Amino acid sequence: MTPERDPVAALQAALGDRVDTTPASLAGARADKSGHAASGLPLAVVHARSVDDVQQTLRIASATATPVVTRGAGTGLAGAANAGTGEIALSVREMDRILEVRPDDLLAVVEPGILNADLNAALAEHGLWWAPDPASRAISTVGGNIATGAGGLLCAKYGVVRDAVLGIDLVLADGRLLRLGHRTVKGVTGLDLTSLVIGSEGTLGVIVGATLKLRRLVPGEVCTIAATFPDVRTAAEASAAVTASGAQPAIMELMDAASLAAVHALLSLAPPTPGAAQLTIQTDGPAAPAEADAIADVLAAAGGTVALSHDRAEGERLLAIRRSMHPAMETLGTALIEDVSVPRSALPAMFDEIARVEREHGVVIPTVAHAGDGNLHPNFIFTAPADEFGVVEAPEYVWAAADDLFRAALRLGGTLTGEHGVGVLKRRWLADELGEDQWELQRQITRVFDPQGILNPGKVFTT
Repeated sequence: MTPERDPVAALQAALGDRVDTTPASLAGARADKSGHAASGLPLAVVHARSVDDVQQTLRIASATATPVVTRGAGTGLAGAANAGTGEIALSVREMDRILEVRPDDLLAVVEPGILNADLNAALAEHGLWWAPDPASRAISTVGGNIATGAGGLLCAKYGVVRDAVLGIDLVLADGRLLRLGHRTVKGVTGLDLTSLVIGSEGTLGVIVGATLKLRRLVPGEVCTIAATFPDVRTAAEASAAVTASGAQPAIMELMDAASLAAVHALLSLAPPTPGAAQLTIQTDGPAAPAEADAIADVLAAAGGTVALSHDRAEGERLLAIRRSMHPAMETLGTALIEDVSVPRSALPAMFDEIARVEREHGVVIPTVAHAGDGNLHPNFIFTAPADEFGVVEAPEYVWAAADDLFRAALRLGGTLTGEHGVGVLKRRWLADELGEDQWELQRQITRVFDPQGILNPGKVFTT
């Protein structure tokens, strides 16, 4: 290959030590937290520190027809940021500055590599916060949150990432920089390309900046309710009753018996009652005590054993049980962490379907749910050997069970993914949800942004 056609040589000439070809870095770029890994190793990892670094990388990639996979912190759960053979891994993790905070306008401008939790720690000094609250907030980047359209524990009341982004700075496949969106509360000029980019998983361009819509910190008390139920279906019915009552808690999380028992064991807590499921609900703001009392009455009427705390520290301790779900799953084996959503009234039926899939496929599927919005996270537990890089792939019998579960969610009027994205892991089911015409239209849209097809090829769409 001539020097001018060698992408790694061209990158090294343009970016110097920001181009990393060490074996450890190449191996690390193959995988995310999903457990899936790309085949082979990428050509290089580019550690971008500026918008110009990203633009130069994409100009070289475009000139040499080299695929590019954008990465943040690598905490994704769908394989969307995994880079493999013949690809450049473009890391924006070092682009982590807060460029501007405007408290009067309730907005901030940030680079994509800043961690969600670090951003909110800085915003708290201004009496502000950015509402998206994924369980991975301490380790996931804002850019990654935007690329996947992340949600989280607070989204039933405060919205998801899509509700909290005003504008995006996007570098296209050929290196051009677009500034999408606006800094105003309202703005309807032209097509809403900002919303199109949110959740696009690196297939339309590289996010290099974002203008975020902020909120003022919520005043008043925080009240937390822990309610246990004899089984998960009863707990799901109770959560649906809370929604039907008109209450709008900030957080409403459901843990089934298997997940609750695993977390209790991990945290050295007393074992829960066998078969019991738990709802953890939090209210906030000036009306928090009255709302908590009303919700407690609904839960008790639905058969729950209810404990209510007005102590903020105790509330965080109770939420720590829910936030410990992922490490608890690691104690049971390897987990394929999945993500489906159904209408909130269909939660009980979806838990019935999960129990059926467990019986018929002989698998264990501990499940938690953001019960406030119908988003479930089934965890398929299995054992399998690791590859040479330590990555464990889910075997076919697990995927057969997952297929059954995904199709059950669609039958109930749901969706394949509420917040994790499609990536590699769910692309084979995408047309089942979208239909062939919409699937083809979406593919055509990606080609408008990326005519050569070099941005995250093979992700989201099967071809």
